[in-house]
Amino acid sequence: MEVFRRELARLSALPLRVKTGLLAGFVAAIVALGWGVTATRDVRVALFATPLYADQLSEVQTRLAGWGVPYAPLADNVRVDPRKRAELLLRLSLAGVPHRHLATSDETFAHVNALTPQSILEAQTRDALAADLAQGLRGLDGVADARVIVAPASSGAYADETARDASASVRITLTPGAHLAPAAVAGIRAFVAGGVPGLDADHVTVLDDRGALDGGTTEADDTSVQASLQSALDTALGAGATIVRVHREPLGEARDEHDVKRLPLAGDLTRTSGDERYASPQKKYQKATTTEERGSETRDVHDTAAPDATARLSVAIFVDGARGIDLDAIRTLAAAAAGIDERRGDTLRVEAVRFAATAPATVRGIDAWGIAGLFSGMIPQLAFVAAALVLALRCARPLYALLVRAVEAAGVRKSSRESAGLPPARVRGALAGEPPHVAAAVISALPAATAAAVLELYPPEERAQIVRRLARAASDLVPHPEELLRARG
Repeated sequence: MEVFRRELARLSALPLRVKTGLLAGFVAAIVALGWGVTATRDVRVALFATPLYADQLSEVQTRLAGWGVPYAPLADNVRVDPRKRAELLLRLSLAGVPHRHLATSDETFAHVNALTPQSILEAQTRDALAADLAQGLRGLDGVADARVIVAPASSGAYADETARDASASVRITLTPGAHLAPAAVAGIRAFVAGGVPGLDADHVTVLDDRGALDGGTTEADDTSVQASLQSALDTALGAGATIVRVHREPLGEARDEHDVKRLPLAGDLTRTSGDERYASPQKKYQKATTTEERGSETRDVHDTAAPDATARLSVAIFVDGARGIDLDAIRTLAAAAAGIDERRGDTLRVEAVRFAATAPATVRGIDAWGIAGLFSGMIPQLAFVAAALVLALRCARPLYALLVRAVEAAGVRKSSRESAGLPPARVRGALAGEPPHVAAAVISALPAATAAAVLELYPPEERAQIVRRLARAASDLVPHPEELLRARG
């Protein structure tokens, strides 16, 4: 307690400029500490109002990571910046994320017990099986969501009830610009049929978001031709260099053409000869015609065209005129890739035009805005670290001087206790090499007679510096910088 009162008294005796500087530094440190705590405090809020399932949470985290959005994962939710919450909810909604949760077989059978009726157990089994199939279809390329409905087989237990085979309906939601090729539709039908016991692939109906049913023509439609041609041009010339548009005109009616061709085996198919005679005396006229069939080969050609078969295909390719791309090469390759048939009346136009807007700027294929967003959450921490470094650099020298002064003060107190009762010559020897302010602090703690005798042992110049410091009411807590430099020079 005595030491505290003594230090408080020394602080009270400091000059006004020193006390003002210490107070300003203390206030600045408190403000910087408060700002740092506020800036680094996690103020993120939950993104969704309701808890998410594990599969939904995985979808959301994958999409946020792909967008470069900082977030904090939770057990059933994610925490994001409150200022970006509305924007992220809108973007996720437009992307169709998260999908509706489907109760899988594990979740469904977890609530089944020995008292569950057989009819309910069968219904739950079908629902769980449909959910498993739908989740499997969600992983296909171009499929945003899927729903499967399974209808069980009926054996016709009553006389007026007919037997019915098992069937299934598949509702596919495609991603923007995607298209289900005939091979993909056939694969979906086989996948669903293989997952349901007793289900034939012919009894699986696939419906996409345009309302198109499977089972039609195997010809590629305009969407698939456009996507295939656009993908090839983007890979070869870069994204944004071309725009492909394809228009396909279906036949619109079923056509059945029957053509019979007869070809001669050798030479002409038939030979005709004639004989004409006239006898004048008898006045008799005779004419004969003979036809000879030499044999032929008959070919019977039967052509059938479905109503949605391609009647005419029109392809238009817009090329960015600023890139100087060879149009003839694109025209030749596009005609081969799209299957242009001039006899059918197909047309292909390739023109160079100047695009109004270019593709978004990327850095070697990496989205620059995505990278910037990845580090946006670190701005408060970086600002706090920078402010702390600036404050440390500005206060390093005063703090170092304060530390040196405290060490020297402790040494002075120790020297004063040890010098009490010693002869003046011993005290002068102990103070040899000490700076004037240290010597003044030690001598001021000695009895007056001993202090006067010790001062007499100093040279006049050093004695004057010590006496000048003894004349002050109290020595500075932090000496002047030039004194510190001179003392250690």
